[in-house]
Amino acid sequence: MTSAIPGTPLDRARAGLDACVHCGFCLPACPTYLALEDENDSPRGRLVLMGALLDGRLSLTDEALQHIDQCLGCRGCETACPSGVPYGALLEATRETLAARRPLPLRARFVLAVFAREWLLRPALALARLARGLGLARLGARVLPQGLAMPAAMLAATARPAGARPGIARPGASNQPREPRDPGRPPPTRGSAALLTGCVMEGLLAPVNRATERALEANGWQLRDAPGQRCCGALHAHAGDAAAARELARANIEAFERSDAETVVMNSAGCGSMCKDYGHLLADDADWAPRAAAFAARVKDVHELLAVVVGSDESDEVARPLLVAWDAPCHLQHAQRVTAPPLAVLQSIPGLTLVPLVDSDQCCGSAGIFTLVQPTVSASVLAPKLVRIAESGCEVVATANPGCLMQIGGGLILSGSKVTARHPVELLNLRPARPAR
Repeated sequence: MTSAIPGTPLDRARAGLDACVHCGFCLPACPTYLALEDENDSPRGRLVLMGALLDGRLSLTDEALQHIDQCLGCRGCETACPSGVPYGALLEATRETLAARRPLPLRARFVLAVFAREWLLRPALALARLARGLGLARLGARVLPQGLAMPAAMLAATARPAGARPGIARPGASNQPREPRDPGRPPPTRGSAALLTGCVMEGLLAPVNRATERALEANGWQLRDAPGQRCCGALHAHAGDAAAARELARANIEAFERSDAETVVMNSAGCGSMCKDYGHLLADDADWAPRAAAFAARVKDVHELLAVVVGSDESDEVARPLLVAWDAPCHLQHAQRVTAPPLAVLQSIPGLTLVPLVDSDQCCGSAGIFTLVQPTVSASVLAPKLVRIAESGCEVVATANPGCLMQIGGGLILSGSKVTARHPVELLNLRPARPAR
């Protein structure tokens, strides 16, 4: 079939479109369709738009393509699809094709540029931590206009209890010294592992990384550092900047090859999904494709390693009873298809009671930089999630992605809720602590 846009990423991925039979099973799984009630904002509708691009019925600058921009990329439709349509790959191919003719919004280009350059990312995250530490983030959530209040609340939501061990935030490497192992503890038996510390995780949620490291060591993993690691590239790939994503992927592959760790551990669902997809990302690069595939095969989500958790090693205190709801990050449940292990981790924690969260499989509206570039749609998707959390009666909502922690946490702050958002590894050792500002 003749293509109107030959040689483009979408043209090369067009075989995936043929799998769609337009059954509509994806509609109730799509958060933007549910929020906006527009067929164009459903997976089925967006696939039709992609087909129209290929056959020339739409140009690369057509206004109708705003519906592609409004997609969260949550991939819930892939779980619901009986035909196996590779929607996530098609979406990224479409956005990469469009980016060549339709520049991303200035705000998006700025954020992506910062995350691709450590010399910009480090001071940016340092300023964010300073604003959070001075209480400016929480103040901004109260007094700023709606469009600015949410980003401020999201930053405020990254604050952790004062009792948590602080991390020295350095994107690209974990330079926080780990405590010496207890000589009486049995030696590692499960193998060696290196943690992708991440950019936002290490920059704003470093205590989660330290908790991850402690939990892994307590459960028999020998940790190794991987200096030189970078942002995983997920933000760039989802936005259509595949060139930057590939550059970051190559840097990470090299860093973890040098670590010689048997397993590459992820505690961020979005990063894990991206790193497991490096083989696809670099499939056309003859020099890197084998290395990318080998790297991807070593990637595991932390919950896959801690499915049977014996608890943290830092305290023998009995945890107080706590009601926790689990909200599955989209890129953990739909992209990686990791569903049971997080529940097993949470259920292993003494004193913790899991309460049902209706529609826990629905997206929270975070999706990387989506909150910044599509704030209205993001808020519409988040609203029902906050209602469900309130209905659950939980004290804590657990989720395993920095964007979700910030999006849900920020929404809870703005709604005046006393519920907090925490990563499951933070709950492995529960101690009363004074909340940080």
